[in-house]
Amino acid sequence: MINGSKRISAPIRWAMVGGGRDSQIGYIHRSAALRDQSFVLVAGAFDIDPQRGRDFGVQLGVAPERCYADYRSLFEAEARRPDGIQAVSVATPNGTHFAITKAALEAGLHVVCEKPLCFTVQEAETLRELALARHKVVGVTYGYAGHQLIEQAREMIARGELGEIRMVHMQFAHGFHSQAVENQNAATQWRVDPRLAGPSYVLGDVGTHPLYLSEVMLPDLKIKRLMCVRQSFVKSRAPLEDNAYTLMEYEGGAMGHVWSSAVNAGSMHGQKIRVIGSRASLEWWDERPNQLSFEVQGKPAQILERGMGYLHASALLDDRIGAGHPEGLFEAWSNLYYRFAMAMEATDRNDAERLASLRYPDIDAGVEGVRWVERCVQSADDGGVWVDY
Repeated sequence: MINGSKRISAPIRWAMVGGGRDSQIGYIHRSAALRDQSFVLVAGAFDIDPQRGRDFGVQLGVAPERCYADYRSLFEAEARRPDGIQAVSVATPNGTHFAITKAALEAGLHVVCEKPLCFTVQEAETLRELALARHKVVGVTYGYAGHQLIEQAREMIARGELGEIRMVHMQFAHGFHSQAVENQNAATQWRVDPRLAGPSYVLGDVGTHPLYLSEVMLPDLKIKRLMCVRQSFVKSRAPLEDNAYTLMEYEGGAMGHVWSSAVNAGSMHGQKIRVIGSRASLEWWDERPNQLSFEVQGKPAQILERGMGYLHASALLDDRIGAGHPEGLFEAWSNLYYRFAMAMEATDRNDAERLASLRYPDIDAGVEGVRWVERCVQSADDGGVWVDY
């Protein structure tokens, strides 16, 4: 169980690009990073408006002279300081991720980036090569993977408790954009603008989340080919989709399905993953993250609860409070951020053994998310045909 004690020798000096006062995601980045003595926020370029960003940074406790107008001046000025930043989180619209992450790596910084990492596999491979060359960590914020019962599911599958894996059903299908809410909500407008959001909307925005959960639970299951169709039910969003169905065939014959949607009217979140084997099935739903359904054919269904002693040891490591008390998304993100910090420190110390023991959404996870979106868009735009992965 996590008790707040230090996991690394000293907090990592950290900055943010984006994540300003009106950001939908900035606060959870800061809350997660600062929670376990792993990071200290010392600088930032928090807003596209420099004065607004400076005012907000000061409210966060950042010195005024370290609240910068943009990411370029941030990286350049901090590089000249003896106490300059060691890492940066990128919490900006999708279209800026590649340029900012690339510049950060070139400046010798570790990076935590919102997904998608970039728009194309070619760009993603460029970032991976740069991260390897500069010996820096790139983490991607697939925050739901920080929930402990994802580890429980991984262990149960690895031990053969489900039998041979046959199907993986995934969805992230909420209803909050079932109408053209972007007409009144500036924070949503960029998500449906191809110049800023990239080649997809819901495939990249929500579909990659359960996809990454499947990669954690089923690390040996590799996609062979996929087929995708996508729709723009709110017509003004075309060519970007607000609903998509992706069918996947895995090497070995298992099948997978992802429903990505922002127009599932009435649904609060609708993110679920169900893994179906020859003997039993598991299901996890992010609206009830402290429970994991385990259904063995011919036996009563079971609900496994977070924090209980009957769980595997790896599912108990990241508990922050005893069983019965609910833990949520802020705790899950915090679990990822302390792993990011440990990976950064291990990388800086060339501690390969420590680094190999850590599992977190890294540059490879970012590349695969971009690859999946790219292949889905290719399939859909070619008429919903099978494409090799």
